[in-house]
Amino acid sequence: EYTIMNNKIIVKNIPDIFRAGMAGGWITYNGASLEQPLTLECDVLVIGTGAGGGTAAEIFANQGLQVVMLEEGPLRSSNDFDMQENKAYSSLYQEGLTRGTADGAFAILQGRAVGGSTTVNWTASFRTPPQTLEHWTRVHGLKGFTEAEMTPWFERMEQRLNISKWQQAPNANNNVIAKGCERLGYEWDIIPRNVSGCWNLGYCGTGCPTNAKQSMLVTTVPAALAKGAQLVHRARAHQLIIDGDQVRGISGYGLAENGIDRTQPIEVRARHTVMACGGINGPGLLLRSNAPDPHNRIGKRTFLHPVPATLADFPERIDGFYGAPQSVYSDHFQWRDGVAGPAGFKVEVPPMHPGFVASIGMLHGEAHSAQMNRLRHLNMMIALIRDGFVEQSPGGEVFLRDDELPGIHYEINDYLREAIVRAWKTMAEIQFAAGANAVRPVHSMSRYQTNLADTVAHIEQLDLAVNQMRVGSAHVMGGCAMGEDPATSVVDSNGKFHHLEGLHIMDGSTFPTSIGANPQLSIYGMVARQATALGEQLLV
Repeated sequence: EYTIMNNKIIVKNIPDIFRAGMAGGWITYNGASLEQPLTLECDVLVIGTGAGGGTAAEIFANQGLQVVMLEEGPLRSSNDFDMQENKAYSSLYQEGLTRGTADGAFAILQGRAVGGSTTVNWTASFRTPPQTLEHWTRVHGLKGFTEAEMTPWFERMEQRLNISKWQQAPNANNNVIAKGCERLGYEWDIIPRNVSGCWNLGYCGTGCPTNAKQSMLVTTVPAALAKGAQLVHRARAHQLIIDGDQVRGISGYGLAENGIDRTQPIEVRARHTVMACGGINGPGLLLRSNAPDPHNRIGKRTFLHPVPATLADFPERIDGFYGAPQSVYSDHFQWRDGVAGPAGFKVEVPPMHPGFVASIGMLHGEAHSAQMNRLRHLNMMIALIRDGFVEQSPGGEVFLRDDELPGIHYEINDYLREAIVRAWKTMAEIQFAAGANAVRPVHSMSRYQTNLADTVAHIEQLDLAVNQMRVGSAHVMGGCAMGEDPATSVVDSNGKFHHLEGLHIMDGSTFPTSIGANPQLSIYGMVARQATALGEQLLV
């Protein structure tokens, strides 16, 4: 049930899972409100509650293990989500949606809340491409990651999270891909989404007010709590407790409601620790902990799926701020040059929320105002560039800043610049084929052109220096790569840290490369396999 007030949709009478659960006895601690130090003990400490941590915590709890979940972000649930960009971006994202690479070239969208990025992502759920799994097996020596071995785990998590192809008609923003690709003879398809009873509101990135998105916030984390797990939110894991070659848990501290200031010390002692902190915070925790790293691999080979974009102005209204954010994609350009050729890319669209478009669409003054005044007619197309498969694509490196929080260096080199230019041209072609009046790449010096030939010529003369073009990412992968050889990896194929006992890493930070698709289902499937095996070992 909903009403519209002051042009704002107010959702009503949706049960708040967390408020009901906490009233029924779920054990949770808010680090912001601690008045004295907090000390806990458990069988398994899970650091992070996103795709990796949420999946692992439910599996461990179902196996009968005592679980503590530690989450740096706040606990926000359906009654808190009002689809307002300014409120959501400042409270639900890392660094208030200002996280980026050290040189400012990338804007990095990562969730920071109970449920992690699954609470704020756009629901696209793809299995790891078979080409990627084959590459990991053949080149990086992973065990247990063939397509045949992973399929049962993907199926299990698809059933758990209600993942299937979107059944409703794509909104006009997504339909640009279908229409343009159809006319050009390019392949396209419908995106699988992890939703149940979706209202098709379109503001998934600000938190789902109807509990339709089957994020960790409404599925695995509540299920773990119902089995007796405990949750500490607004809590930062500062250092692993390392005793000889054994990890005994973590020491950390609560965070005030501003997400910055410290409150009280927190210590969690655990038989086993599972890190699921993500591809930037995870390596940061290991570096702060002075974890053994004899081959200097922690934080190396961090991948971002670099994302360039193009904006198209259509004669008809697109209204891309309404409807499922992502429901159509094209992989036509993903593998056409092979796994190890020029970088392939996946074509998608983002939602056209006003604050989002205004901040990433570039331009200034009157040109920016004119662009925003055409928002109802604009389509944005994005390309997820597949990085990490060749020597010319080494990814980035996580480092510790002066405040001991992690940052990331990531160079946009000539290999990636070629892919960015190729993606701009391809997306412009699709947009014009779909009926656009004008197209421009998202670049500080670009302007709208009214035909494909002029757009291509315009793209070819643009300065490709960093910060001239807007490149984004919502997918941080790598930094703690899997592999059986400790000289080239941080953890083994099961996620066990090579150089310490009692420590596993189970999230996208262990991917040896990027995957060439939105990563949440890849993480779900991988972690379901790894956590099931670890839990069985701990029960012996």
